[in-house]
Formats: sequence, structure tokens, C-alpha cells
Amino acid sequence: MKKRKLAAAVAGIFFCLLASGGAVSAETLLERGKYLMNGIVACGNCHTPGSLLGRPERGREMAGGHKWDEPPFTTYASNITPDKGTGIGNWTDEQLFTSLREGKRPDGSIIGPPMSGELYARISDRDVRAMIAYLRQVKPLKNFVPRGTYRIPLPPAWGPKKSVPEVSRKDKVKYGEYLAGPLGHCVECHTPMVKGRRDYKNQFGAGGFLLDGPWGKAYSANITPDPETGLGKWSDRQIKVAITTGYRANGDKMNPPMGYHFYENISREDLDAIVAYLRSLKPIKKPRKVRFTPHKK
Repeated sequence: MKKRKLAAAVAGIFFCLLASGGAVSAETLLERGKYLMNGIVACGNCHTPGSLLGRPERGREMAGGHKWDEPPFTTYASNITPDKGTGIGNWTDEQLFTSLREGKRPDGSIIGPPMSGELYARISDRDVRAMIAYLRQVKPLKNFVPRGTYRIPLPPAWGPKKSVPEVSRKDKVKYGEYLAGPLGHCVECHTPMVKGRRDYKNQFGAGGFLLDGPWGKAYSANITPDPETGLGKWSDRQIKVAITTGYRANGDKMNPPMGYHFYENISREDLDAIVAYLRSLKPIKKPRKVRFTPHKK
């Protein structure tokens, strides 16, 4: 009888730990990688042809090829499938790890923008390993993509050679910062540039950054809690709907290149954390004079 009671007690503790998101977890690296890559990280939004327009090509996951031609650079989304001839099939796990942590290729060259090197350098070691595990199981696709040309100086590395611990999910705001920063780089697109650098000091999350591409000219939104020009009057639900479906609080359809078709897979808990973090930002009053301008045909 005592053994049965002990077994029941142990089972109860195990169940509570699982239910509360405690230390006990059956999530493998690959499972974590699948969740991240098909959700908040959304590497495929740039690296899968057609995805930036919201129409990813079937059977072309991570094959690369999208071109950015802007004053600072002319570059292309790399083929990050395991193809050995044109992709990352010959890269070791450690070389992939270095490419994400430091922004360096195996030959020592630096991966430049629009890759979010400064933010990716702060992704936890385990999440980097999870992303690598996912990339290893993507279908290899032969697709040669040229290297980019940069007309701006690139740093010797985007991040230092150091271990990055996991961020606790118990602190909702801190974990939301991790999701919207290093993993999702939301704060990068939603912060304008001044003299070629993100104005994180004065306009963090204030929007107005131009995203020019085949979709047209889109200007990022103010995601600070300012009640007049930001998200201050939006409900939590309205913010989550905007992130996961691409519809504003007033029902208007939002424009590419935001990866709504990836963000629809973000868990309820992670959306709660993102919203909590956005609520914690300093409100900045900055209206958008223009939201979107389509290209002339």
C-alpha cells in the first residue's frame, strides 16, 4: 500500500512539473529547433524563395536567392540547405555555430546585413544548437547563390566567443525581450536608423524604418506603448492577432515582409511574453506619415 502511495506521489510531482513548465521537459533539440524555425526565428522568411511576399515556394525551403540591392550593399539570401555543393552541407556543426554566434563563415569572411548579427550573437547556446539540428534535416537543394558586395565596413565579428545561457521563462518580460530581440529581431526592423546605425538609444521600437522590396515600400510600425502612435490603446488580444495574422486592431490588412505565416505558430505562452515585453517599453510618440507605398507598374 505504501509503495502505491509513493508511486502516486512521484507521478503527481512529475505531472505538476510538466504542467508548470519546470525543469522536466521532453523537448529535444530538434523539437525546439522546429518550433523556433517555424515560428519566431523564421529564417525561412528570408531564405525560402517567395516567403517575403507571404507565398513561400513549396519544395524550396531554405534554398535562398532573394536579392537586396540597396545603397550600402547588394546581397542575397544564402542557400542554407544541407546541399554540399551550393549550401551548408560541408559545414561542421561548430562552423554553423560560429556563423550564428560570431557571423563568420568557415573561410573567415563576415556575414553582413540584413543578417541580424548583433542580435543573433545573444541567442542561447542551446537554441543555436537547436537551429542547427533543424537545418540538418532540411531537404538538400542545389541552388547556387552569389556572395554579396558591401559598400560599408563590416566588423571583424558580430559577437564574442563566449557561452550564452538560456533565458528563464519565469520572468515573462525578460523572456519576451529574448523572443522579440535575439530570436525574432522584431526590435531591429521596428527601430529606425540614424547615420547608418539603429537608433536604439532614442527611438527603440518607434518604427519608421523603410523595408523596400518586391512587395513595395513598407515602413515599420511604432510598437512602443504610446497611446496615440503606438500600441498603447491596443488590447493584448489585438496585438497577438496582429503578430499572428497580419491584421491591425482596426481590421486593416498589414503588409509584407513581416512573416505572419511563421508567427502563427508561436505558442500562447510566448505570445504572452512578447506582449508583456512590448508593454514594458518606453512610450515614444512618433506617427507614421506613410505606412506603405506600392511600386509603380
